[in-house]
Amino acid sequence: MFDPTTTGRGLGRRLVLAAVTAGTTLIGISTALAGECPKDQMKADVRKSESHAAKGVVDKVLAAIDLEKEPAKIKGRQLRLRKLTIEPGGIVPWHSHDDRPAIIYIAEGEIVEYASNCAVPIVHKAGDISVERFGTSHWWQNLGSKTVVLFSSDVLHDKHDKHM
Repeated sequence: MFDPTTTGRGLGRRLVLAAVTAGTTLIGISTALAGECPKDQMKADVRKSESHAAKGVVDKVLAAIDLEKEPAKIKGRQLRLRKLTIEPGGIVPWHSHDDRPAIIYIAEGEIVEYASNCAVPIVHKAGDISVERFGTSHWWQNLGSKTVVLFSSDVLHDKHDKHM
């Protein structure tokens, strides 16, 4: 009996589908692992506060929502979206996320993070996402020759907080 799924065009379609599925799975795995601290390097307070000043960074708030006025009714909190542009050699200074969770999307370039809970520097590349939560303090530096663009979404508590 002739089975079109195992011969001719049917076989080709199944092979292509299998390759796409495998490739998508591998891409998903590499994206999930990219730009993270290796598990064997995670240690609490392995890196202490650094006193680098902000350098070559433009931090622009694109939008903000007062969460007290939303159904969540979270008093004194603001959900905001920012665009950070970091020039070559630029530094995002040491700051804590103990009171300000954030999700960072690296849109362009490559940047190095020096985190309080990771014994080695963490390299973030375009397309990576960094989740910053309680227990994370860090600073970032653009060691490359190209400008880095990040989009940061965070839940701000202190509207006067000048930390990036």
